[in-house]
Amino acid sequence: MKNQKERILILGAGQMQEPAIRCACKMGLETIVLDGDRQAPFAPLASQFFPIDIKDKEAVLELAQKLYASDGLAAVFTAGTDFSSTVAYVSEKLNLPGNSYKTALNTTDKTRMRTCLAAAAVPSPRFLRFTGGPLHQPPFDFPVVVKPADSMGARGCSLAKDLPELKTAVEEAARFSQSGAVIIEEFMDGPEFSIDSVVYNKKIYISGFALRHIYFPPYFIEMGHTMPDYTLTKKQKQILFNVFKQAVKALEIKCGCAKGDVKFTSKGPMIGEIASRLSGGYMSGWTYPYASGARLTKAAILAALGRPAAQVEKALRVTRNYTSAERAFISIPGVAREVLGVEDAKKTRLVKNVFLRVKPGSTVDFPKNNVSKCGNIISASPFRHRAAAAAESAAKKILLPLEQPNEKTELFLFASGAADFPAGFPPDAFVLTPALREEMLSLPSTRIGASFNAVLTPFASFENSGVRDWQGRTVKEALEAVRGITGMDFFTGTSLRGEAGFALGREFWQALVRGTYQGAVYYLEKTAPFLKNKRKTPPPV
Repeated sequence: MKNQKERILILGAGQMQEPAIRCACKMGLETIVLDGDRQAPFAPLASQFFPIDIKDKEAVLELAQKLYASDGLAAVFTAGTDFSSTVAYVSEKLNLPGNSYKTALNTTDKTRMRTCLAAAAVPSPRFLRFTGGPLHQPPFDFPVVVKPADSMGARGCSLAKDLPELKTAVEEAARFSQSGAVIIEEFMDGPEFSIDSVVYNKKIYISGFALRHIYFPPYFIEMGHTMPDYTLTKKQKQILFNVFKQAVKALEIKCGCAKGDVKFTSKGPMIGEIASRLSGGYMSGWTYPYASGARLTKAAILAALGRPAAQVEKALRVTRNYTSAERAFISIPGVAREVLGVEDAKKTRLVKNVFLRVKPGSTVDFPKNNVSKCGNIISASPFRHRAAAAAESAAKKILLPLEQPNEKTELFLFASGAADFPAGFPPDAFVLTPALREEMLSLPSTRIGASFNAVLTPFASFENSGVRDWQGRTVKEALEAVRGITGMDFFTGTSLRGEAGFALGREFWQALVRGTYQGAVYYLEKTAPFLKNKRKTPPPV
């Protein structure tokens, strides 16, 4: 007897696929989930799980054909992965609803994407494909953006301002390219936005629009996004939407989803990239539903099932007008000894989710792409400023003291300009003016003692400067985090309380400036090993 439940094949069982798996289960579908990782975190939610590499389209097709021949298969689906091409390949072979395999390739290979957009006169940067050989001046001016031809999450993507930087950037991008091909394209100035949409029954339903917060050149690291966006006028948004829709049509996305990265440049709107799937980065599965009340993932699954358009439109109905903010938290290089403050972050008013990508013993690094951050916070509120403040406050509460000794941490903190950390990247946590830096270098050196009490050499001009670290902490907040982690009671003054005390001077401030609270804690514990056994109770910040 045939299975009474319709079955959906979902590619991926990671965090970005969690909403799809949960939604499909709630819809009464039998969920067949695939992931190359046998320990994928959301595999247990599936009706059936198969440890299959989802980039192996033939292996996925073989299983799909068996499912189709036995108890049937109604849809193939993914969200937030590189593998919309596998979805399209299998759907096309089984004559299920979805985009063509050709369309999927056009939206996963950046060369094909750029070629299609240029042929349809859709505003997008000029580009060239590089597969090896001598590098020369591109047929457009520097700076240029270099990226793998077939990757996502900003892996291997960076800015190059001249030919030597271009050579370095190409080498880095090639390491992340499955084909080895690299795209070199014109740099687009201006703010960047993300657009989600469902494409179905000859209509393009815009279902999410967010401002992306990009930092840390020469890389493009998204430290969060906020939706809806209020920086553009209604007319400007409509211009972006129109260009986005032109791109969707040029790429022949006809059934499913389309996600776009777009910019409003000094030359007008331009398309960064288009993918034929739901977005990752917590947008489609979290921030848009929190902000709008719309059920975007359900709408996308309904489209994949070939349901009537009225059902898709009902799922996309907006029922509230909130702001949802996502913010990331990051680390300097090293190994996380502890992950502190998580429960305090979760208890922050208006915070909806705290996502951790690290645990004690995890190797951490300053991010060069969007998959090497330490975690993310999501909040929502009817008031924009409250949503943003809640996410940023919660992100500051999570503290990651690092293990000692660690060569990467040592190089980062104490050997700026070394090969692994060339001058300028990663940036200092607190960016000082030349005058403040000169003043810091003139401070007296640290005097080592054996007491938990310490005199902190005053650096009032820095403490009162209003400068904040890359997580938004003030100097005072960073110092309070140091006190909480080390248990050390240091106070500002000019003389020691007994010969056994500490006099924290220039080196302490340098470590704080370079690596915020992590740098200062590492320096203190390196200087006074007995602090490692002190009770760690980070205060709220």
